[in-house]
Amino acid sequence: KPSAQVVWPIVGQEILNGDVGGGFQGVQITSGFFQLWRASGITNEFELYATAIGGLFMAALMVFAGWFHYHKAAPKLEWFQNVESMMNHHLAGLLGLGCLGWAGHQIHIALPINKLLDAGISPQEIPLPHEFLVNRELICQLYPSFSKGIIPFFTLNWSAYADFLTFKGGLNPVTGGLWLSDTAHHHLALAVLFIVAGHMYRTNWGIGHSMKEILEAHKGPFTGEGHKGMYEILTSSWHAQLAINLAMMGSLSIIVAHHMY
Repeated sequence: KPSAQVVWPIVGQEILNGDVGGGFQGVQITSGFFQLWRASGITNEFELYATAIGGLFMAALMVFAGWFHYHKAAPKLEWFQNVESMMNHHLAGLLGLGCLGWAGHQIHIALPINKLLDAGISPQEIPLPHEFLVNRELICQLYPSFSKGIIPFFTLNWSAYADFLTFKGGLNPVTGGLWLSDTAHHHLALAVLFIVAGHMYRTNWGIGHSMKEILEAHKGPFTGEGHKGMYEILTSSWHAQLAINLAMMGSLSIIVAHHMY
């Protein structure tokens, strides 16, 4: 029985074994961290330890950056009101390059390690993550198209990469999770999409969209010119901006959570 119409709790074990009525049974499961780590290609505690140290270092760097840009060289208020530049950078940089980096990790590290784990090879016998990067022979045994290098990419023979960028659908019978080759394909596609989208807004050159023009050109069937003046409100009131962001993120996260059940 589908439970997507019921609002479930979002945090902790409760989300999975709560009674949602109608005879629907939740599943007994722990946090899911193990599955997450395995899918990333982490196979032992030392790799987890190194990842944690890396995270700690990045966190310290961000704390320093926060202090520096508040107390030493704070940007002017106008900098935050340059909407088009912010949209371009967030779309192309955060989302585009972020997806590209993750797709790269999935393809070069997570896929080969998970393929070996799924085949029943013990974690101790699996090559270390960096070996898949420096020794092409290793990954060619698992994904033959790696032997062709990047020539298929530049000759537009993209189907050559179909052994690790798939579109299978359904679940991997070994893990019960999505096919990692599907999710790598998905992140690569999103990276392309977002990097293109990051060139959409008009900044220093005379081409591209202007947020103000888009809003003011909108004529709704019921609201008429209801978008007029909205640009000024959203660039001068951080409360209005925050209210919309919270409403959107809240709604989206519950929808995504429900689709994951």
